[in-house]
Amino acid sequence: MNNMKLTKLIIGILVSLAAGHMVFGQSNEGVIDYEVRIDLHRTLPSDRPELKSTVPNFRTTHQQLFFNSNESMYKAVESDDDGDFDSDGGGMRIKLQQPQVEIYFDRATSKRITQQEFNGKMYVIEDTLSMTPWKFGTETKVIIGYDCKQATYYNEERKQNVVAWFTPKLRSSLGPDHFLTLPGTILEVNINEGERIITAQSLTSRRLKKGDIKRPTQGIKITHEEFRRMVEQQMERMRANGGNMIIRN
Repeated sequence: MNNMKLTKLIIGILVSLAAGHMVFGQSNEGVIDYEVRIDLHRTLPSDRPELKSTVPNFRTTHQQLFFNSNESMYKAVESDDDGDFDSDGGGMRIKLQQPQVEIYFDRATSKRITQQEFNGKMYVIEDTLSMTPWKFGTETKVIIGYDCKQATYYNEERKQNVVAWFTPKLRSSLGPDHFLTLPGTILEVNINEGERIITAQSLTSRRLKKGDIKRPTQGIKITHEEFRRMVEQQMERMRANGGNMIIRN
């Protein structure tokens, strides 16, 4: 092999390695846009069927998941607005309100920190992520160009049947909301057969900006169990009140 051919071969190898490194780097840093579709009628109290006439059947919002090789941050798109709806009679006012929620996850330490607004106050909930008892199915489907596998489990605490679709082609332990424990990136979650569906709309590989991912610190520190009890107590008070109701999802 002469020197010219050897030089071309070396250059070709270097270019291929550089391209491979670039693709790998891009796939480990970027943002995934999700659409969240909620069936509001299914979230209403079963003993208040008259409320269905006061709110739309479905509500759609958008969330973004920022990620790098080790961290992620899931939060609402800033342009999404809340809506108020007045019923036709009885003076009842239904307020659809999307709480301020940001979910940070550090894969190296398995620490998850949720910053969430509730009743006008901001709370910081820190916990260690535990493994979800997923059951792997045989079905597959394509979401935004990625071949996805199926996994399911039943959430005892929230009484939810969860079906997730994840791709092993992207980073593991990555997904929307609190769904983080699969060997790939979760691109769709279907809760209770359509009660809430979170679906990836696009994935953009890019360098993150300063502030895209940051560990939440502002708020009252509280445990997951304490926050859950506080929400349950507030829901009981609203059911007993009957005059005004806030639907949070």
